[in-house]
Amino acid sequence: MDKVSEAVTDICELTFEEAMEEIEILVRKMESSNLPLQETLAAFERGIRLTRLCQDYLEKAEQRIEYIITTASGDIQLKPLVLDRDDERGRS
Repeated sequence: MDKVSEAVTDICELTFEEAMEEIEILVRKMESSNLPLQETLAAFERGIRLTRLCQDYLEKAEQRIEYIITTASGDIQLKPLVLDRDDERGRS
């Protein structure tokens, strides 16, 4: 297995919290040191992959969110939360 495949496999095994922590470490490292160009690019690319993983985790969590409603008869029901993407972005 090549290094890129190993890195991708490694990333896929991370939890959301671990990925976020690694992103923070990569950002600090890139901001605070004079990394050679190749190391900076490798850190940036890993950061992008980590960011995509986190976005995937958040999308899956959003799909699982439900809200509780009480019907007119007093029954309690769980309904999926449906967000209007246009409203979220300030569009009408």
